[in-house]
Amino acid sequence: MDGRPLYLEPRLEPRLRSLVAAHGTLHSLADALGSPVHVVVPDQIAENLERFRSVYRAHHLPGQVFYAHKANRSSALLRRLAATDAGVDVASLGELQHALGSGFEAGRITATGPKNPEFLWLAARTGVTVGVDSVTELDQLAALVRGHALAPVPVLLRLSGFEASGVRVLSRRSRFGTPVRELEALLEAVGRHADAVAPTGVAFHLDTTSVAEKATALEGSLAALELCRTRGLRPRAVDIGGGFGVSYLAEREQWEAYTSGLTSAVLGRRPPLAWGGHGYGLRNESGTLRGALGLYPAHRPVAGAAYLDELLAQPAASLGGRPLAALLLEHLYDLHIEPGRALLDQCGLSLARVLEVRSQESGGPLLVRLAAKADDIALEDHGVLMDPVVIPGSGAGPGQGPVAVHLFGSLCLESDLITRRRVFLPRRPVPGDLLAFANTAGYAMDFHATRAQHQPAARKVAAWQDGDAWRWCLDDQFWPITPSGGVQ
Repeated sequence: MDGRPLYLEPRLEPRLRSLVAAHGTLHSLADALGSPVHVVVPDQIAENLERFRSVYRAHHLPGQVFYAHKANRSSALLRRLAATDAGVDVASLGELQHALGSGFEAGRITATGPKNPEFLWLAARTGVTVGVDSVTELDQLAALVRGHALAPVPVLLRLSGFEASGVRVLSRRSRFGTPVRELEALLEAVGRHADAVAPTGVAFHLDTTSVAEKATALEGSLAALELCRTRGLRPRAVDIGGGFGVSYLAEREQWEAYTSGLTSAVLGRRPPLAWGGHGYGLRNESGTLRGALGLYPAHRPVAGAAYLDELLAQPAASLGGRPLAALLLEHLYDLHIEPGRALLDQCGLSLARVLEVRSQESGGPLLVRLAAKADDIALEDHGVLMDPVVIPGSGAGPGQGPVAVHLFGSLCLESDLITRRRVFLPRRPVPGDLLAFANTAGYAMDFHATRAQHQPAARKVAAWQDGDAWRWCLDDQFWPITPSGGVQ
């Protein structure tokens, strides 16, 4: 087992697989724009939206799918969604300005996250729905509305700290939202500001992959909506945030083999699988495995729209054991969701050119330097492990393989590692090859991007299929009316 390559092959759906196979197009992009370069696929995000919409239809539920803008700041992706019936969730003044300028009207925008006065004012001025985290924020918003003689602002009351009845299931602690046990105080504040705010419902967002935790929060939200009604309010919506997940890898067996191999490596039963013996949260204490694996579950049997479907089928123990979807429908509540990563599944890739390939004197993995920085392709910053695809250059031969490599960036820092782990490739890369990191649109493209050491940040382009060929333009030049791109 020690000598077997531990591949983590990316899951590629037809559209992205076609793009990865378009070697000439990818090399022309890197030649024209330099390395690294990000490629987004706007038509895929529209297809992903339809998958979520199909779950709504299956459960006969009304509501809105809000794209979580923070996951990618691409103009092309945002404008493509503006041509659909989707909404957008913004978490900063700049994101709100971007959404308004990309074709979204206020009724299709929600404002969440930490808010400065300028962000709150523009949201209030344009009539955007504001997700309120606390009494203090509600007071601040109401003061702005009165001070500037604005119309009452629609608000969602964001809650946290839900508990289940019976078997104890707690939603994890969050810095966002008012603990549900303090809802009475929040509703009293709503009453004081009845002239300035118009509550439309409640919301939550949990940083977890657990269906049980999310079901507990949704069940608690339904109870909170009933409490709102007893106070004379007329809430009509519940916003359950995102966190529906992505399955990044093609094979479950590869994920299981790698995590088992990593455990063996940490315990010293096989050679290290990461630079410097890094264990991704695992450690060896006198022959005993300690810690917790700090990695995203890269192969998930249920993710995205299927995860939402499973969540809605969960029974609400404190509400008669009926499915959550049935309770939403019975009360005619709108269901709002805010997928970021899941809506961006298969929506892009990142390219980096191979600059140097070195063998180590002591043997071991090859040292491969790329024309990119670790923060340009930040998969590992989000705990995602996935192999790149080798796109051969014009002078590349068949090569020998498989080979183990370490992928380094172009910064003058020991810590500039594109991947901490040892990556197994089907053949030895050579200078001039490209490495294509698939499915990077969700958080991995620009969430951590910098211009450290005067190294440029990656350029971004939008690509679309035109018959059997791929065409592209700069990201900020794409609009839904772009010839052969988006909708016509």
